[in-house]
Amino acid sequence: MGKRKEPPAEAELREAVEAAVRGLRALSAADAEDAADASASALAASPEGPEALGRALLRAAEAEVRAAWERGWQPADAVRLARRDAAPAAARFVVDAVAAEARRYPAGAFGARWAGQLDALSATVWWGGDGAFLDGFARRERIGRFEAVAVALTALRLVAVLPRVEPVGPAPSRSGRPAVLPVSAPPKALGRIRALLAKAESTDFPEEAEAFSAKAQELMARHSIDAALLPDQDASADGPRACRLGVEGPYESAKALLLGAVAEANHCRAVWSAESAFSTVVGFDADLELVELMYTSLLVQADTAMRRAADAHHQGRRSRRTRDFRESFLIAYASRIGDRLSTTARDTTARQAPSEVLPVLAARELAVGETTERLFPAITSHRLRGRDAEGWARGREAADEARLR
Repeated sequence: MGKRKEPPAEAELREAVEAAVRGLRALSAADAEDAADASASALAASPEGPEALGRALLRAAEAEVRAAWERGWQPADAVRLARRDAAPAAARFVVDAVAAEARRYPAGAFGARWAGQLDALSATVWWGGDGAFLDGFARRERIGRFEAVAVALTALRLVAVLPRVEPVGPAPSRSGRPAVLPVSAPPKALGRIRALLAKAESTDFPEEAEAFSAKAQELMARHSIDAALLPDQDASADGPRACRLGVEGPYESAKALLLGAVAEANHCRAVWSAESAFSTVVGFDADLELVELMYTSLLVQADTAMRRAADAHHQGRRSRRTRDFRESFLIAYASRIGDRLSTTARDTTARQAPSEVLPVLAARELAVGETTERLFPAITSHRLRGRDAEGWARGREAADEARLR
């Protein structure tokens, strides 16, 4: 896509926006709020008018998003933190900034995971010409022009202060072709697994939910065995990759534990980055997509079971004790479900894996561990224990009720 030549006055205005963002980046979040208002007041009074200012804000937004991608961030990661740490309007500006930068790439430049994130975020250019962006954003958010500029500066500061993180997966390519095309599970296998997990999420009976999840785990284990048998999928030909999955509050430590349990049961490793609100899952392509499917489903099931148990135990009252009960429930649930998923996977491998595939599976496990240590050389571990004994007991019961066989 050709680069638009900026008139000198607009170039100066863009430089003023970038300078304001640099100034905000050096401030704390509390101090940055007042400073953003002051900078917005000066920018909104620019004689160049709202069209030029809108274009300047978008050029600055593209540059900040591009720099964040170069520091290892992906669209969903940046927006997730903006939604956690900023007002909704600022988070929506970050989505618009992502859309503005994404349009600079040719068709096919994004791998499947990036493209899926853009679709999930609805990161599209809705504003027509860039000159219409500022007033269009203000109308959409039902705020004045000055407030819109202040929101934009606050959002740009959030993106600018994102630290460097370990990159995972293929970044967008200017050539129009993704650097890596991930290997997906066969559509038929994915369809069966999704159907089982959908049944597990929809049933009101814990025993049925666990049985459906166990069957899905068995199919996942079979798929992993099949993938290991393919000659181009052994550890020497194609090493492990990594992807990120969001882990958001409340009870994020328990949710990270659940994701780690699902990953371990499926030949992967998960490393939680609490400050960044995501876990990085390391594994072979054949397993990564299935881990995400299982984790997402179990999260729904665990939340349903937790709320039912908490309501019954506390009769709907909101209190610190209720929070402790729910967190303890989820920690116990994650721990016990992890044991049961791993048992199902081991039993399936013992029954169905040919002898020649066992060394391949062992090599893949070793490669995943080595890749995880290379990506995260300073991993620390800690044990989670619930603070509510009743919640812990109910969580283990919910995980134990199923007859997995």
